[in-house]
This record gives sequence, structure tokens and C-alpha cells, in this order.
Amino acid sequence: MEIEVKFRVDFERVKRAIESIGARFVREEMQEDVYLSVPLPELLRVRRVDNLNRSFLTYKRIADPGRNEEFDEIEVEVSDFEKTLQILKRLGFKEDVRVRKKRLVYRLDRVTFELSEVEGLGAFLDIEVISDDVDEAKRKIWEMAGRIGLSEDDVEPRLYQELIKELEKRK
Repeated sequence: MEIEVKFRVDFERVKRAIESIGARFVREEMQEDVYLSVPLPELLRVRRVDNLNRSFLTYKRIADPGRNEEFDEIEVEVSDFEKTLQILKRLGFKEDVRVRKKRLVYRLDRVTFELSEVEGLGAFLDIEVISDDVDEAKRKIWEMAGRIGLSEDDVEPRLYQELIKELEKRK
């Protein structure tokens, strides 16, 4: 089970805070996510990680649609981003939204910090733990959030595709 909490953040301040608690920098990624139209609580995404020349097909089921914190996730690497999208579209899936982001990945004590600058939306931090013990994972996430100065007030409960759709409606 993937347990994560997303925060709206100041990129540079949070980057310094993550580094100050001893998190190890893992990599920088340039990601392009294409979300396909499927009814919530399910998500279907094709992700291209440009600087790694890798692509992934990901299925997620939101365990609690009201909170967007717990996900049952299945992910496979695919060899061709565009052809994977083409297959899915021929099967009847429609492109819903595209999300582009620069992401810095850090790790500390089985916790992953994904600090992202999302095109058109600003900066976000996903703190993530993979575990079957949801309560322990959430405790660890909130412990780390507190260590870098984040609280419940900083949580962004909406999914990236929801935020992009809201942005497009305002245009």
C-alpha cells in the first residue's frame, strides 16, 4: 500500500529543510504524466521520466476517495511512452489531463520525499511510505512533516489532475 500526503510548499524553503534533517538526495526527474479518463476512485496514468529515458504505466485505486492519502498501486515499466498511450486510446481511453513537473527525490528512514515544481500549479511535496501498516506509515509521514515545518494546514488534498482541471476552468 502506498501512503502519501501532499503539501503545497515553498520549494526552496522545503528543499533546505529536507536536506537539514539528513535526507539523502536520490535523483532529479523531469516527468510528464498523462492521466486517462477513468472514474474515481481509480487512476490510470502513463508517465515519462525524460532524463532517465524510462516510462511507466500506473494503475492506482484510492482507498479513501475523500482523503487521497492511501493508494493500492500497480506499476509496470513500458518501453515506449507514445505507443503505450496509442494502445490505450485505441482501447477507448481518453486523455484527461497532462501534468508536467520537475521533481527532486530524497529518502530518509524508509520515507520518500518528492519535491515537485508542477507546471502551472507551483510547488508541492509528497511524503510517501510504502507499507501494509497504514497507521504506522501515517505516523511516520506526520513525524517527518513536523521535522521540516509542515502541518495539517499545508496539506493539499486534491489530486494533480483535479488541480489542473480547476486551473483550466478559470482560463
